[in-house]
Formats: sequence, C-alpha cells, structure tokens
Amino acid sequence: MIEAAWGSNPRFSDGVTYEFIRAEGKSFPTNRCLVAASEFHIRNGEKKFRAFREDGNFFYLAAIWEPAIGDWPVSYRIITVDANPEIIRYQARHGAMIDRRDAQKWLSHTVPEKDLIVTPPFGRFIVEEIPTLPKQASFVL
Repeated sequence: MIEAAWGSNPRFSDGVTYEFIRAEGKSFPTNRCLVAASEFHIRNGEKKFRAFREDGNFFYLAAIWEPAIGDWPVSYRIITVDANPEIIRYQARHGAMIDRRDAQKWLSHTVPEKDLIVTPPFGRFIVEEIPTLPKQASFVL
C-alpha cells in the first residue's frame, strides 16, 4: 500500500486535474490499483447522500495510478461505469466497484477487464441522505 494523490497531473491536461476516467472504450493493461472504500458520497443539488453495500462489507474502487513526475506525486484516477439502479436517481456514473474476492483478479490481470468493470446489479447499494447540520450563528467566548 502507498499513499497517492487523487487526480491526474494537471500539467498534461490543460491545467485541469481529472479524478475519474470512463471505462468505456478503454483498456487498462498496466498501472492498475485499488482504492478501499466502505461507502461513497453523492451530491445532488444541495443534498448529500452516502451509498454503501447492502451487506455492509467494504469494497474496492478500480483505479489506475500514474507515476510521480517532477513535483507531482504518485496519483490515481478512479474508473467509472454507468450508475446502477439505486444510484442513477442521483447521478449518471459511479466508481467501478471491485468485490474483495475479485481484488487479485483485477491486479493480476487473470480475468478480462470486461468481466470486472461492470455496473453492479440492482440491490447492491443502500443510499441514505446525509443530514445537513445547522450552522452555528456565532461563537461566544
């Protein structure tokens, strides 16, 4: 495990740091990595939501890493897929989820990408709103 920055080096993309990369039409033969997660957050307008597995297990998000270049550290981008039925109500895409049992398959290239980078089936996620806490009007010392 290593620490890496989330997002591509802006030097190679007109000054923009990209945190995601679409799975469609791409192959990821090298630099595969995984990001451990127990949930991911969704913003829809002013509301925020969290999505987590229905069984409570953690999972991995498929990603690709990029080497450090100059003053930019080792970094990664999360691969995205079309959103599954629970998530599509909030956003069109989400990170490609890799089950724990498939982690080594992703890293070792023993299974074709198309079998691992897929939209999860209906019933995989539970989505809950993250309550907005009231802001404190002032702080008295």
